Amino acid sequence: MTSLQMPKVQKSIISKRDIIISEISKLIKKENILSGNEEIKPYETDGLTAYRQTPLLVVLPETVDEVSKILKYCNENKIKVVPRGAGTGLSGGSLPLADCVLIAMGKFNKILNIDYKNKCVVAQPCVTNLSITHAVQDKDFYYAPDPSSQLAC
Repeated sequence: MTSLQMPKVQKSIISKRDIIISEISKLIKKENILSGNEEIKPYETDGLTAYRQTPLLVVLPETVDEVSKILKYCNENKIKVVPRGAGTGLSGGSLPLADCVLIAMGKFNKILNIDYKNKCVVAQPCVTNLSITHAVQDKDFYYAPDPSSQLAC
C-alpha cells in the first residue's frame, strides 16, 4: 500500500495568512471566516479520519456571488482551494491543505428544482438525501442511494 502524497505546501502563502484573511473579509461577512485554531479544528478531516490537516482558514459563503469572489481572489493570488460539503465523505475528497482556503458549503442547503417527469432534482451541495426524500414523497417518490446515509449525506 502506498502512502498518501499531498501537494507541496507553499510557505509563502502561509506567511501571508493575516493578509489573506483581511482581503477575504472584504468579500464576505467577517463572521463567515473561521481562522482560530478552535474554529477550524473540526474541518481538518472529513469522514475519513485517518488523515488530518488543518487548513489555512475556513470560509462559509452564503451566496453564489460570494463563492465566485472567493474563487477569483484565490485564483489571482495562487491560493489552493478545497471545497467541502457536510464532511461525511469517506474518500478524503475534502481533506484540506495547510496552505488552502477551505470553502465550507454548509449554507447551500436548498432544493432548487424538482422535475418529476424526468425524475430529476437540482439541489445545492449540502441538501441531505433525507431532505430530497421528504420533498418528493408527496408524489410517491423516494430517494434512496444509500438508506443509511439519509440523515447526514
